[in-house]
Amino acid sequence: MDPRYTGEILKHLERQNELLTESHSLISHELHKLQVEEEMLMRKFYELMEAQGLNKKYENSDTKEIEHSTAIVGPICNEDDEAGNSTALVCTTSETQ
Repeated sequence: MDPRYTGEILKHLERQNELLTESHSLISHELHKLQVEEEMLMRKFYELMEAQGLNKKYENSDTKEIEHSTAIVGPICNEDDEAGNSTALVCTTSETQ
């Protein structure tokens, strides 16, 4: 390695280190956001499955007859969605379908 270029190499490596550190920070932040979103979706999914489980429980009972419930899912809402679409989870029974 030529000693004339060590200063330039050092500056280049420091700049690469800064870029990698910034990239790591941005990716870590994005990962955290996705993990929070995943947890929120899993909770909603659990609530939906729990509601369906309760409906099936009543279905087996002699006092109430409720048929299988279904979930209707609308288009996914994105923060950047200019059309204003939104998502809705709706539990329905076969009687209301």
